[in-house]
Amino acid sequence: MSGAAEQLAVVDPDREKYLVCQEPFYRAVADEVDNYEAAWRVRMPVMLKGPTGCGKSRFVEYMAWKLQKPLISVACTEDMTASDLVGRHLLDIDGTRWQDGPLTVAARIGAICYLDEIVEARQDTTVVIHPLTDHRRELPLEKNGELVRAHADFQLVISYNPGYQSLMKDLKQSTKQRFGGIDFGYPAAEVEAEIVAHEGGVEREIADKLVQVGSSSRNLKGHGLDEGMSTRLLIYAAQLMAQGVEPAAACRMALVTPLTDDPDMRDTLHAAVDTYF
Repeated sequence: MSGAAEQLAVVDPDREKYLVCQEPFYRAVADEVDNYEAAWRVRMPVMLKGPTGCGKSRFVEYMAWKLQKPLISVACTEDMTASDLVGRHLLDIDGTRWQDGPLTVAARIGAICYLDEIVEARQDTTVVIHPLTDHRRELPLEKNGELVRAHADFQLVISYNPGYQSLMKDLKQSTKQRFGGIDFGYPAAEVEAEIVAHEGGVEREIADKLVQVGSSSRNLKGHGLDEGMSTRLLIYAAQLMAQGVEPAAACRMALVTPLTDDPDMRDTLHAAVDTYF
Protein backbone atom coordinates (compact mmCIF):
# COMPACT_ATOMS: atom_id res chain seq x y z
CA MET A 1 0.00 0.00 0.00
CA SER A 2 1.35 3.45 -0.93
CA GLY A 3 1.93 6.09 1.75
CA ALA A 4 -1.04 8.15 0.53
CA ALA A 5 -3.34 5.14 0.41
CA GLU A 6 -2.19 4.11 3.86
CA GLN A 7 -2.93 7.61 5.17
CA LEU A 8 -6.44 7.57 3.71
CA ALA A 9 -7.11 4.12 5.14
CA VAL A 10 -6.25 5.40 8.60
CA VAL A 11 -8.12 8.70 8.56
CA ASP A 12 -11.29 7.88 6.60
CA PRO A 13 -13.30 6.91 9.73
CA ASP A 14 -12.44 10.27 11.34
CA ARG A 15 -13.34 12.18 8.18
CA GLU A 16 -16.84 10.74 8.19
CA LYS A 17 -17.92 12.37 11.43
CA TYR A 18 -16.98 15.85 10.18
CA LEU A 19 -18.88 15.64 6.89
CA VAL A 20 -21.87 17.93 6.34
CA CYS A 21 -24.53 15.34 5.55
CA GLN A 22 -27.48 17.56 4.60
CA GLU A 23 -27.38 20.41 2.11
CA PRO A 24 -27.42 23.75 3.96
CA PHE A 25 -29.57 26.45 2.37
CA TYR A 26 -27.33 29.03 0.75
CA ARG A 27 -28.38 31.58 -1.85
CA ALA A 28 -25.44 32.67 -3.98
CA VAL A 29 -25.39 36.40 -4.67
CA ALA A 30 -22.46 36.64 -7.11
CA ASP A 31 -19.64 34.35 -8.24
CA GLU A 32 -18.48 33.37 -4.75
CA VAL A 33 -19.28 29.66 -5.19
CA ASP A 34 -17.31 29.30 -8.43
CA ASN A 35 -14.41 31.32 -7.06
CA TYR A 36 -14.23 29.27 -3.89
CA GLU A 37 -14.28 26.01 -5.86
CA ALA A 38 -11.36 27.25 -7.95
CA ALA A 39 -9.49 28.19 -4.77
CA TRP A 40 -10.14 24.78 -3.28
CA ARG A 41 -8.82 22.98 -6.36
CA VAL A 42 -5.43 24.63 -5.82
CA ARG A 43 -5.83 24.47 -2.00
CA MET A 44 -5.53 28.23 -1.70
CA PRO A 45 -6.23 29.48 1.83
CA VAL A 46 -9.32 31.69 1.74
CA MET A 47 -10.27 34.76 3.78
CA LEU A 48 -13.95 35.77 4.00
CA LYS A 49 -14.55 39.43 4.88
CA GLY A 50 -17.93 40.87 5.74
CA PRO A 51 -20.31 42.13 8.44
CA THR A 52 -21.69 39.92 11.15
CA GLY A 53 -24.62 37.69 10.26
CA CYS A 54 -24.30 38.08 6.48
CA GLY A 55 -23.82 34.39 5.70
CA LYS A 56 -20.06 33.74 5.87
CA SER A 57 -20.32 30.70 8.12
CA ARG A 58 -23.27 29.30 6.19
CA PHE A 59 -21.28 29.71 2.98
CA VAL A 60 -18.39 27.64 4.34
CA GLU A 61 -20.79 24.97 5.52
CA TYR A 62 -22.45 24.90 2.10
CA MET A 63 -19.13 24.63 0.27
CA ALA A 64 -18.00 21.78 2.52
CA TRP A 65 -21.23 19.98 1.65
CA LYS A 66 -20.90 20.74 -2.07
CA LEU A 67 -17.29 19.53 -2.19
CA GLN A 68 -18.06 16.61 0.14
CA LYS A 69 -15.15 17.51 2.40
CA PRO A 70 -15.02 17.36 6.20
CA LEU A 71 -15.48 20.65 8.01
CA ILE A 72 -13.97 21.58 11.37
CA SER A 73 -15.06 25.01 12.65
CA VAL A 74 -13.44 27.02 15.44
CA ALA A 75 -15.01 30.12 16.99
CA CYS A 76 -12.00 32.29 17.81
CA THR A 77 -11.87 34.22 21.09
CA GLU A 78 -9.38 36.53 22.75
CA ASP A 79 -8.63 33.78 25.29
CA MET A 80 -7.73 31.22 22.64
CA THR A 81 -4.11 30.06 22.82
CA ALA A 82 -1.95 28.31 20.27
CA SER A 83 -2.41 25.11 22.29
CA ASP A 84 -6.17 25.39 21.84
CA LEU A 85 -5.59 25.21 18.10
CA VAL A 86 -2.77 22.70 17.75
CA GLY A 87 -3.10 20.52 20.86
CA ARG A 88 -1.61 19.84 24.26
CA HIS A 89 -0.48 17.12 26.61
CA LEU A 90 -3.19 15.84 28.95
CA LEU A 91 -2.85 13.87 32.14
CA ASP A 92 -5.20 10.93 32.68
CA ILE A 93 -5.27 7.66 34.60
CA ASP A 94 -2.78 6.10 32.21
CA GLY A 95 -0.33 8.97 32.39
CA THR A 96 0.42 11.75 29.94
CA ARG A 97 -1.02 11.68 26.42
CA TRP A 98 -1.10 14.09 23.52
CA GLN A 99 -4.47 15.52 22.41
CA ASP A 100 -4.64 17.08 18.94
CA GLY A 101 -6.34 20.45 18.63
CA PRO A 102 -8.87 21.18 15.86
CA LEU A 103 -6.30 22.66 13.47
CA THR A 104 -4.08 19.59 13.80
CA VAL A 105 -7.03 17.22 13.34
CA ALA A 106 -8.04 19.07 10.17
CA ALA A 107 -4.49 18.93 8.79
CA ARG A 108 -4.24 15.21 9.48
CA ILE A 109 -7.57 14.13 7.99
CA GLY A 110 -7.80 16.59 5.11
CA ALA A 111 -10.66 18.76 6.36
CA ILE A 112 -11.59 22.35 5.67
CA CYS A 113 -10.61 24.16 8.86
CA TYR A 114 -12.72 27.28 9.40
CA LEU A 115 -11.44 29.84 11.90
CA ASP A 116 -14.40 32.16 12.49
CA GLU A 117 -13.68 35.77 13.49
CA ILE A 118 -9.94 35.21 13.40
CA VAL A 119 -9.13 38.74 14.60
CA GLU A 120 -10.61 37.89 18.00
CA ALA A 121 -7.65 35.56 18.59
CA ARG A 122 -4.36 36.93 19.85
CA GLN A 123 -1.78 37.66 17.16
CA ASP A 124 0.75 35.34 18.76
CA THR A 125 -1.84 32.58 18.37
CA THR A 126 -2.62 33.19 14.70
CA VAL A 127 1.08 32.93 13.80
CA VAL A 128 0.83 29.14 14.15
CA ILE A 129 -1.20 28.96 10.94
CA HIS A 130 1.60 30.43 8.81
CA PRO A 131 3.41 27.18 7.92
CA LEU A 132 0.08 25.72 6.75
CA THR A 133 -0.67 28.63 4.43
CA ASP A 134 2.36 28.60 2.15
CA HIS A 135 4.21 26.04 0.05
CA ARG A 136 5.24 24.08 3.15
CA ARG A 137 1.71 23.03 4.18
CA GLU A 138 3.01 21.68 7.46
CA LEU A 139 2.33 22.18 11.15
CA PRO A 140 5.17 21.88 13.67
CA LEU A 141 4.00 20.47 17.01
CA GLU A 142 6.89 21.67 19.12
CA LYS A 143 5.48 20.36 22.39
CA ASN A 144 4.97 16.94 20.84
CA GLY A 145 8.18 16.85 18.81
CA GLU A 146 6.24 16.14 15.61
CA LEU A 147 5.94 17.74 12.19
CA VAL A 148 2.48 17.21 10.69
CA ARG A 149 2.41 17.40 6.91
CA ALA A 150 -1.04 18.47 5.81
CA HIS A 151 -3.26 15.97 4.03
CA ALA A 152 -3.69 16.70 0.31
CA ASP A 153 -7.31 17.81 0.89
CA PHE A 154 -6.60 20.20 3.76
CA GLN A 155 -7.66 23.83 3.31
CA LEU A 156 -7.68 26.73 5.75
CA VAL A 157 -10.51 29.30 5.72
CA ILE A 158 -10.71 32.32 8.00
CA SER A 159 -13.31 35.05 8.41
CA TYR A 160 -13.59 38.42 10.08
CA ASN A 161 -15.66 41.58 10.16
CA PRO A 162 -13.67 44.55 8.76
CA GLY A 163 -16.11 46.90 10.50
CA TYR A 164 -14.58 45.98 13.84
CA GLN A 165 -10.97 46.42 12.78
CA SER A 166 -8.67 48.40 15.04
CA LEU A 167 -4.99 48.65 15.70
CA MET A 168 -5.39 46.04 18.41
CA LYS A 169 -7.70 43.76 16.39
CA ASP A 170 -6.46 43.37 12.87
CA LEU A 171 -4.50 40.76 10.96
CA LYS A 172 -0.84 41.34 10.27
CA GLN A 173 0.11 41.80 6.63
CA SER A 174 2.25 38.68 6.98
CA THR A 175 -0.98 36.79 7.67
CA LYS A 176 -3.31 38.57 5.23
CA GLN A 177 -1.05 38.01 2.26
CA ARG A 178 -1.23 34.25 2.66
CA PHE A 179 -4.90 34.18 1.67
CA GLY A 180 -7.16 34.78 -1.27
CA GLY A 181 -10.10 36.95 -0.28
CA ILE A 182 -13.85 36.96 -0.89
CA ASP A 183 -15.91 39.98 0.13
CA PHE A 184 -19.35 39.42 1.66
CA GLY A 185 -22.07 41.94 2.32
CA TYR A 186 -25.78 41.96 2.96
CA PRO A 187 -27.61 40.78 -0.16
CA ALA A 188 -29.75 42.98 -2.38
CA ALA A 189 -33.22 43.48 -0.89
CA GLU A 190 -34.93 41.03 -3.22
CA VAL A 191 -32.42 38.28 -2.53
CA GLU A 192 -32.37 38.97 1.22
CA ALA A 193 -36.18 38.76 1.35
CA GLU A 194 -35.98 35.38 -0.40
CA ILE A 195 -33.52 34.16 2.22
CA VAL A 196 -35.57 35.52 5.16
CA ALA A 197 -38.78 33.96 3.80
CA HIS A 198 -37.12 30.57 3.30
CA GLU A 199 -35.19 30.44 6.56
CA GLY A 200 -37.82 32.19 8.68
CA GLY A 201 -40.82 30.27 7.40
CA VAL A 202 -42.90 33.36 6.63
CA GLU A 203 -44.72 34.77 3.62
CA ARG A 204 -42.72 36.85 1.19
CA GLU A 205 -44.70 39.99 2.10
CA ILE A 206 -43.54 39.75 5.73
CA ALA A 207 -39.98 39.04 4.64
CA ASP A 208 -40.02 42.14 2.43
CA LYS A 209 -41.09 44.28 5.39
CA LEU A 210 -38.39 42.84 7.63
CA VAL A 211 -35.75 43.55 5.01
CA GLN A 212 -36.97 47.16 4.81
CA VAL A 213 -36.63 47.48 8.59
CA GLY A 214 -33.14 46.01 8.36
CA SER A 215 -32.16 48.41 5.60
CA SER A 216 -33.35 51.36 7.70
CA SER A 217 -31.16 50.26 10.59
CA ARG A 218 -28.10 49.85 8.35
CA ASN A 219 -28.43 53.47 7.30
CA LEU A 220 -27.83 54.35 10.96
CA LYS A 221 -24.41 52.66 11.09
CA GLY A 222 -21.97 55.25 12.34
CA HIS A 223 -24.86 57.46 13.45
CA GLY A 224 -25.63 55.78 16.75
CA LEU A 225 -25.23 52.15 15.74
CA ASP A 226 -21.99 50.19 15.39
CA GLU A 227 -23.72 47.73 13.07
CA GLY A 228 -27.13 47.49 11.44
CA MET A 229 -29.49 44.54 11.67
CA SER A 230 -27.96 41.43 10.20
CA THR A 231 -29.71 38.95 7.93
CA ARG A 232 -29.46 36.52 10.84
CA LEU A 233 -31.48 38.83 13.10
CA LEU A 234 -34.11 39.31 10.40
CA ILE A 235 -34.47 35.54 10.18
CA TYR A 236 -34.86 35.33 13.97
CA ALA A 237 -37.70 37.86 13.82
CA ALA A 238 -39.35 35.92 11.01
CA GLN A 239 -39.08 32.68 12.96
CA LEU A 240 -40.79 34.28 15.96
CA MET A 241 -43.59 35.54 13.73
CA ALA A 242 -43.95 32.07 12.23
CA GLN A 243 -44.53 30.85 15.80
CA GLY A 244 -47.40 33.27 16.26
CA VAL A 245 -45.59 36.13 17.99
CA GLU A 246 -47.01 39.54 17.10
CA PRO A 247 -44.77 41.43 14.63
CA ALA A 248 -44.02 44.31 17.01
CA ALA A 249 -43.06 41.94 19.83
CA ALA A 250 -41.01 39.75 17.47
CA CYS A 251 -39.11 42.76 16.15
CA ARG A 252 -38.53 44.11 19.64
CA MET A 253 -37.08 40.79 20.82
CA ALA A 254 -35.06 39.85 17.73
CA LEU A 255 -34.13 43.17 16.16
CA VAL A 256 -34.18 46.09 18.58
CA THR A 257 -33.20 44.77 22.00
CA PRO A 258 -30.07 42.87 20.85
CA LEU A 259 -28.82 45.80 18.78
CA THR A 260 -28.61 48.68 21.26
CA ASP A 261 -29.22 49.77 24.85
CA ASP A 262 -29.53 53.44 23.98
CA PRO A 263 -33.13 54.59 24.67
CA ASP A 264 -33.19 57.17 21.86
CA MET A 265 -31.81 54.72 19.32
CA ARG A 266 -34.35 52.12 20.43
CA ASP A 267 -37.12 54.65 19.87
CA THR A 268 -35.78 55.28 16.36
CA LEU A 269 -35.71 51.56 15.58
CA HIS A 270 -39.20 51.05 17.02
CA ALA A 271 -40.42 53.81 14.74
CA ALA A 272 -38.94 52.00 11.76
CA VAL A 273 -40.74 48.83 12.82
CA ASP A 274 -44.01 50.72 13.21
CA THR A 275 -43.61 52.15 9.71
CA TYR A 276 -43.64 48.73 8.08
CA PHE A 277 -45.76 46.72 10.54
